[in-house]
Amino acid sequence: MELPFAMSYGAAGFIAVACLIAAFVRGYSGFGFSALVVSSSALVMNPLHIVGVVMVCEFVMTFQQWRGVKADVDWRRVLALMIGAGVGLPLGLWGITRVGVDATRAVIAVYVLFMCIVMSMGWRILRPQAFPQHLGVGIFAGFANSVGMAGLPVASYFTAQGVSASVFRGTLIAYFAALDLLSLPLMWANGIIVWDTLRVAVAALPLMWIGIRAGGRHFLATDPQDFRKFAIGLLAILAVINLVKVVL
Repeated sequence: MELPFAMSYGAAGFIAVACLIAAFVRGYSGFGFSALVVSSSALVMNPLHIVGVVMVCEFVMTFQQWRGVKADVDWRRVLALMIGAGVGLPLGLWGITRVGVDATRAVIAVYVLFMCIVMSMGWRILRPQAFPQHLGVGIFAGFANSVGMAGLPVASYFTAQGVSASVFRGTLIAYFAALDLLSLPLMWANGIIVWDTLRVAVAALPLMWIGIRAGGRHFLATDPQDFRKFAIGLLAILAVINLVKVVL
């Protein structure tokens, strides 16, 4: 049987494990799913094939988590971020669909490594942030969502402001849902989402459900903030490996 995107069975198994781990991270800490899955997939296939998959899965996962987080959403932040994404996302898609696979891997790896450095620096924003600042971050995040990784700059931005864990998680999840609604038709129009995308997403959804449910129950004794540090370290390792792969 031919697998979607002409994947080997080994690559499919690797991505399945990556999806399960990434879903656990998302359920536990509220971010990291797309970045972990796309960075992992870049090791074994064209990562743009998986970008559409994570968009579909992110949207479905929102319904699984929505009841528990909807009271904690900061809708003013979501609105400003989404207006920015409406500018940044089309520009990002225009650029990423015009480069080759190795260039895509390199762009993803450099971006992820840069964001890992930013998130690990522990920087703080002391001044109150308003619409213009949220808008600017939204433009950058929308551009980054062309490779399915809008969560990293937004998570970094929220962390720097000392946003509470509940608002952090709830606002990110609401933002992901709105961003997916914007991204999915644009990605379809740019050929990133095809019928194979839907086949892989359907196969991956049970893994997402298991991982998010396990992470949401906080089976680990680690604080979610500390667990984010583990996720950042893992992303950095994947980025370095992808850079080495491109060079070699």
